[in-house]
Amino acid sequence: MLKEVLCDLQVNESLKLFQIVILIVTISGDLHALTIQGILKKRGYADCHILEFDRISNGHKIYWHCNENDDSGYIKLDDGITIDIKSIDALWWRRVNADQQLDNNIADEHQIKLINNDCRGSVLGVLEASFLGKWLSSPGATARASNKIYQLSIAKRCGFRIPETLISQSQQEVYEFISQLNKQVIVKPVVGTAGPLMFTEFLNDPFRFDSRSYEVCPAVYQEYIPGTDHIRLNCFGNKSFAAIIETNDLDWRPNLNVPVKSWAVPDSLHNSIRNVLDNLGLEMGIIDLKITPEGEYVWLEVNPQGQFLFLEPLTNVPLSSYFADYLLDSIR
Repeated sequence: MLKEVLCDLQVNESLKLFQIVILIVTISGDLHALTIQGILKKRGYADCHILEFDRISNGHKIYWHCNENDDSGYIKLDDGITIDIKSIDALWWRRVNADQQLDNNIADEHQIKLINNDCRGSVLGVLEASFLGKWLSSPGATARASNKIYQLSIAKRCGFRIPETLISQSQQEVYEFISQLNKQVIVKPVVGTAGPLMFTEFLNDPFRFDSRSYEVCPAVYQEYIPGTDHIRLNCFGNKSFAAIIETNDLDWRPNLNVPVKSWAVPDSLHNSIRNVLDNLGLEMGIIDLKITPEGEYVWLEVNPQGQFLFLEPLTNVPLSSYFADYLLDSIR
């Protein structure tokens, strides 16, 4: 009899597990979201849904009602599925900075700004007001940690070596930085913008641009870290998976026709990474490091929701399956 009861309990627990609701908030056509959704559905988790952040104005719908007793909200997806926000167990807050895909008949600049701002604010506000489950990661932490200046300060505080860094709008200050450092210096944007990628570049001659080019916008000027071993580290909760990219290029992104292989993350490095992410309030992060010729790890940056799928065919490491495991483990 006891054996039958225990068996029934195990079955019930398994059924409950498969009834969990997962929401991925991202832009339309996001390969990462579609891949993870596909893996989870193959495993039997049918309630994994994608809210396309850029189609609130033209596809998905948001509802929220609040009175003195309670608040309630739901999301209606363009396939007709309605999701009670309080029923969601985990929310993967992935890609949320895109403007809306608008009808061609909306051309007024002020109307476009209003639509984009109010769709963005409504999604964020309704979810933060009514969602009770697990964020991966929370909107506030994601936004703060996306700032290169802030994350550098936290990484340094947690004991990582970071490149000596200057944020400036002065040609003279950049010149003095290069002169005092007596090393090669690189330049990259603080935030960047949608559109073509802005790659990291060397800046050995600050006078190749006029002073107005500096004054119009701050930029990140950093000490160049020598070495050919670039680490792309994917920290999913309490586990890290990494690849080493071997290249002489300053920025490895334009050319992946170089040796890329799986790299076992030392426990000490994972613990240090986890410490930084915890201080940033992040559940996960995609981290770029560089190994100096002396073997020192240098922190470059973290993307709270970076790309990792491109490494899977290059390293034969099933990162998509590992991420699906992590997502499920976060709510078990």
